[in-house]
Amino acid sequence: MADKASHNQGADQATPASFEQNLQALEDAVRRLEEGNLPLEESLHLYEDGVRAFRACQKMLQEADLKVRKLVETLEGELKEEAFEPPEQ
Repeated sequence: MADKASHNQGADQATPASFEQNLQALEDAVRRLEEGNLPLEESLHLYEDGVRAFRACQKMLQEADLKVRKLVETLEGELKEEAFEPPEQ
């Protein structure tokens, strides 16, 4: 299985993984680590892969957050872009 992770990393360098792919990789890493039957070396490698997937997801979410905008119509009828602010709860 470690070969699969190494193979995916090589593929990721050519084509960046999507948010969904990174999230799935993170979930898979957590599931396998929680099973608790891996050798230490493989567990450490899987943990590192999980951290990379987590950071990639976090970065993509931050970038998506920056792109969220709302369009506001001005008095002249033009659309103006403003930063999105979530409603207060």
